[in-house]
Amino acid sequence: MNRLKVEEALKHFLIEDIGDRDVSSVIFRETDIGEAIVRFKEDGVIAGLHCFKWGYGLLDEGVKVELLKSDGDYVKSGEAIVRLTGPVASLLSGERVLLNLVQRMSAIATLTAQCVETLGSSRTRIVDTRKTTPGLRMFEKYAVRAGGGFNHRIGLYDAVMLKDNHIAAAGSITKAVDRVRASLGHMVMIEVEVETEQQLQEAIAAQPHVIMFDNQTPETMTRWVKLVPSSIRTEASGGIDLNKLAAYRNTGVDVISIGALTHSVSNIDISMNLSVSSKEAVFV
Repeated sequence: MNRLKVEEALKHFLIEDIGDRDVSSVIFRETDIGEAIVRFKEDGVIAGLHCFKWGYGLLDEGVKVELLKSDGDYVKSGEAIVRLTGPVASLLSGERVLLNLVQRMSAIATLTAQCVETLGSSRTRIVDTRKTTPGLRMFEKYAVRAGGGFNHRIGLYDAVMLKDNHIAAAGSITKAVDRVRASLGHMVMIEVEVETEQQLQEAIAAQPHVIMFDNQTPETMTRWVKLVPSSIRTEASGGIDLNKLAAYRNTGVDVISIGALTHSVSNIDISMNLSVSSKEAVFV
């Protein structure tokens, strides 16, 4: 992740929670020093560890952050992932925001890793979609990478995807692709969504960079892949989740995009436990 962008986002997250001050922490003095251990409370894949380092760096330079694991590591329940030492007030003020973020990122990484393992293919990639939480896309897409997956386009600005509504409004796949090519430079990739074999044939003739098979059975996809020249990549999409993934293993598609990676995860349970680590740390 881009550190500048991450820190900018973390600053907003912390301000949202803390506001003018953390009124619960008025009971602590500046000399009250503590140690906190962050642990997984269930098995999973870690993602977002540097959020602790960069987040606490923004909050209080006096907080020391020791990362005990690396993003992408499989962590068992009870294992420690971070050790924090510093002013008690600062440790507690940043706790909830950073735990919330890393819990969600780790859940996405965990599900992605499960999908990659279930698919069991060295050829076909698991990728995400734009079905991300507003404001968290950078974090969620990074978590997909930490789990062994890959990113689809980041937003509307970095690649063209001509879906059913674009095609209907333009009049046809051919017209839509021609208008895009007339308007954009050669560095922008073009993807076309198809729902019928007739659309597939039209898309092949238009020669986009990628053709997406939308909501098709594994059997149909296996047949359609053979019709597409090797110069065009193929993508499977639409209602595919962990439970259905194995059926698509031998379709031959280049990419399987799964919206559930980011829109249907349940946070990994992560906790932070604080203890006094200094003789000066006397709570008032």
